[in-house]
Amino acid sequence: MNNVAQPPPRPSYPAIPYGRLHFKGIRQEGALYVDKTRFLHELDNHRYAFFIRPRRFGKSCWISLLESYYGRHEADAFDDVFQGTDIGRAATPNHSRHVVLRFDFSAFNNALETLESNFESYCDIMFEDALAWHPDLFPHDVAQRLCAEPTIDLKLGALFDYCRAHDIPLCILIDEYDNFANTTFSERGADAYHSFTHGSGIYRSFFATLKDGAATDSVDRLFVTGVLPVTMDDVTSGFNIGTNISLMPEFNELLGFTEAEVREVLEMYRELGVFNQDVDEVLGLMREWYNGYRFSEDAENVVYNTDMVLFYLNHSLPNKRGPRRLIDVNVRIDYTKLRHLLLTERRLNGNFDLLGQAASGVRIDCELAESFPLAEITLRENFLSLMHCFGLLSIQSAEGGVASLGVPNQTVRQLLYGHLRDAFRDTGVFHPDFLEFHGLTRRMAQHREWHPFVDALAKGVREQTGIRDYLQGEKVVQSFLAAYLSIAGYFVLHTEAELGKGYADLLAVPLTARFSTMRHGFVIELKYVGRAVEDESRIAALGKRAEDQLRGYLADKRLREQHPDIEFTGLALVFRGWELAYAAEVSTGLATGEDA
Repeated sequence: MNNVAQPPPRPSYPAIPYGRLHFKGIRQEGALYVDKTRFLHELDNHRYAFFIRPRRFGKSCWISLLESYYGRHEADAFDDVFQGTDIGRAATPNHSRHVVLRFDFSAFNNALETLESNFESYCDIMFEDALAWHPDLFPHDVAQRLCAEPTIDLKLGALFDYCRAHDIPLCILIDEYDNFANTTFSERGADAYHSFTHGSGIYRSFFATLKDGAATDSVDRLFVTGVLPVTMDDVTSGFNIGTNISLMPEFNELLGFTEAEVREVLEMYRELGVFNQDVDEVLGLMREWYNGYRFSEDAENVVYNTDMVLFYLNHSLPNKRGPRRLIDVNVRIDYTKLRHLLLTERRLNGNFDLLGQAASGVRIDCELAESFPLAEITLRENFLSLMHCFGLLSIQSAEGGVASLGVPNQTVRQLLYGHLRDAFRDTGVFHPDFLEFHGLTRRMAQHREWHPFVDALAKGVREQTGIRDYLQGEKVVQSFLAAYLSIAGYFVLHTEAELGKGYADLLAVPLTARFSTMRHGFVIELKYVGRAVEDESRIAALGKRAEDQLRGYLADKRLREQHPDIEFTGLALVFRGWELAYAAEVSTGLATGEDA
């Protein structure tokens, strides 16, 4: 009897490297890799570079690629790893010649009470490992002497002196440079954050040491990744010589996939016989949910989120139907990281209003800031720049140095609606029974029963008076309605949908890719008047006007062509301040109006 387990057979197609961070392993195992090495030619011109991108865009894998490319300890594997890539066919002179010192500042416990000791301990380990890879350059007695220095700053200083004296090229790679800084600020506040990013704080000192090493040419190359530019600005006197390449058009597609790249991947798996979905249909779905990121005002193309595309493929191979839920939970931004930006003394502020406007489809003009200190993070321009860094807003167009920002895709729109609901609940402004609203939106999509949802929302507003001060203006009401209509994910919501020579406020299409039995959609037209309006005839006239618009929207043949299996109903809603004063249904040319 043979009790030795045999290794599983390798799949007959490139594996999906979802969640994989180790570039060398991905290449050696023959997993899917969309070649981005062409950017190394331009990057080689920037010795000290700073690069920010949203979460789950592939930053850590890129850092791993740089280690494989520049590291002399990886030289023996260079041909194997880079064979068939752009850089493998024409490598730059800098490849495989550096001692690489790599840090990942998300890799250790960042509890404030032990942060300094954990930071030192982690950096010590990375420092010792880097020297151990090169015993020919750092003999035992030298390595022992360098490692004996009591702090990472002194270790680095001694290393820089030694490398300069012995002409050893040094490359420092830092991943997630702002991870523990962002966590400390969002969870423990500004004072805790300042304790290590200002004055003689450990983080400020660390970057001051790097600056000294670069200034004396002891550090030949440096590449730093993160999500936000705030921390780098706060330690700028500690390190201010790097080039921020984040907004440069030549690096817009460094991370993320272009549509051509996504199509090529889908068609490859289709040809291999392991992807049985229609390529054009899936590409259309991905385009709506995963695409739309532009990081430079001068960039021509938008890109897809790397994680989202791999997430979909990971659920689809071999020959599966795809993910039931289109949003990967790993791309979500924790509300606690936004909370301090949206609230002032536990009240919703102007930044919350901007977020609501963006969710409702409004384009917001902004001069994007490359960096700014924590003290100025809530200023309008900086807040919008921060939302761009998070990937919650993307450049739709630009002119004269001013970017027009909007929501890039349905995934982000759904996340924004969730943040709006979180903020309402956090401030005690509005906290309905979420489970109840799940059921009510299901009844809308499944059975066309819209009255219970609208009535429950109106009742909640009447009973929870805190929300009333917020519900002022049509766009605010629209984002509020959409936030709860999207609560269960049964609908895909389109704001300002072009229909019938006009723009419908909300188009709610059931997500049949997930819920195949849900066949009822809604076109919603909102009207708004102030609380002081008492003329009921004016309310009725606005309602009738909304009904007329809805008839035009519902008659648009594009609606039937794009969604042939969906039965759409028009909803005319008139709000008098926070009060729902009128509700009407329009379907197949008929309308039933009523006072709410």
